[in-house]
Amino acid sequence: MGFRLGLTGTDFLSAKGVKIVSGYFITFEGGEGAGKTTILHSISNKLQELGYDVVTTREPGGIDIAEKIRDIILNPSHTEMDARTEALLYAAARRQHLVEKVLPALEENKVILCDRFIDSSLAYQGYARGLGVDEVFSINQFAIQDSMPHLTLFFNIEPKKGLARIAANKDREKNRLDLEQLKFHEDVYTAYQNLIERFPERIVNINADQSIETVEKDSLEKIVHFIEK
Repeated sequence: MGFRLGLTGTDFLSAKGVKIVSGYFITFEGGEGAGKTTILHSISNKLQELGYDVVTTREPGGIDIAEKIRDIILNPSHTEMDARTEALLYAAARRQHLVEKVLPALEENKVILCDRFIDSSLAYQGYARGLGVDEVFSINQFAIQDSMPHLTLFFNIEPKKGLARIAANKDREKNRLDLEQLKFHEDVYTAYQNLIERFPERIVNINADQSIETVEKDSLEKIVHFIEK
């Protein structure tokens, strides 16, 4: 389960192998209960107020086909799902979402804020499921063809605290990952720490164990700084 991935973390090619030079693809990553989804939507509003043309989306999902795959993957009743099947379904949803929504938005010079992308597969299926980070990356390489995010925000909170947030939030969508034991979520957290070390030029650490207002402020500053530099 080593981290030997042969990519820079900033490469971004279109599905046809053409370098994308317009737009920004920014992903939000983190363990369960990190608050990234809530922050993503508030950041979207803030960026629009600043004059940016923003698209918000999520993985798995974001478009009709991928949302249907999401329902299969995260259905709490699908406890018999094999780990490799899970990884392949995520990659399939990612491919369709990329070509149908992300790449067209980039070509229109928009800022795309996406709730999860390839790093989630590397952390959850590659490391925590024990499939191997390189093996899962290979599956996704076929799907995304080097289309990596320009910037990734990792919302950092200890797994126990994140899971406690989930338990306290009665309105949150409950999914199959919520059935996993604490050890699984701790492995996911470890994997993300490794990814931060592997891709320091792309992944920015955000302390998510703060007030929503503080996390939102930190996130917005990081994004605006990246875009304007």
